Amino acid sequence: MKLKIGYFADGIWSHNAFDKLIKDKDIEIKFICARYDSNDEKLLNYANEFKIDYLKHKDINSDEFIEKIKHYDCDLFVSMSFNQIFKSKIINLPRYKTINCHAGKLPFYRGRNILNWALINNEKEFGITVHYMDTGIDTGDIILQKCFDITDNDDYKSILTKAHSECANILYQAICLFKNGKAESKKQDGVGFYCSRRIEGDENLNFNQTSREVFNFVRAICYPAIVARAFLNGKEMKINKVELIKDAPLYKCIPGAILCKDGDTFLVKTQDSFVKVVEYEYDGKIKVGDRFDVK
Repeated sequence: MKLKIGYFADGIWSHNAFDKLIKDKDIEIKFICARYDSNDEKLLNYANEFKIDYLKHKDINSDEFIEKIKHYDCDLFVSMSFNQIFKSKIINLPRYKTINCHAGKLPFYRGRNILNWALINNEKEFGITVHYMDTGIDTGDIILQKCFDITDNDDYKSILTKAHSECANILYQAICLFKNGKAESKKQDGVGFYCSRRIEGDENLNFNQTSREVFNFVRAICYPAIVARAFLNGKEMKINKVELIKDAPLYKCIPGAILCKDGDTFLVKTQDSFVKVVEYEYDGKIKVGDRFDVK
């Protein structure tokens, strides 16, 4: 018999996983439930192409919605980049319960904006975890987990691209484990921690940090994220990339001071040494001796 799943989904993460699931003749997607506040035309096109019911609801935990999806008699609910909190009633509705794919190394990096925080924290790897849902936030038992290296050549764009493809691979592998019954899992070890959603103002760059911290901050929110911002002579500068300088001397001076210009690039003093700003947008003149605002 086919494994019947209900797919709660949004965005490229879910598109990549769908491409794998739809090719598996032992898996049947009974419905796609898209984010209520999203216009994901690709998911809608998938539903139309493969004759899958397409659902949206502002409250998936409501009695009305639960009564509706009961009739699909699903074995498993799958969440990939869905944005509503699942409560106990809907989690436990399918035969094998509900699973989620999370781009974080649980029990650490629960919560939001995980890839950004991993770079800011100078991590040498990031994780992808498929876990059973419970009523906590990313606290359910782990089914599969895999980690991937982060090097100094990586930034938000590169690890996001990796996560888009690997989340699909790992989620599909995990779903396949349910073909013969409920998949085995293990409890999350250790205390772990939660990462909060980044909000307006969090993109402001302070050069009164070490060069490594400045480098990590800028690459953590480079395009396609919001991009780091700093203020020079009362004007905003968008900074998309900085480079670490090998063997840069450690010395005391004023953090945020511009030390040298070389064409379109320039050096900025940090707390311990200096970095090179190589990709930026700025409508103004830049002179040696100017200082970025440091708060």
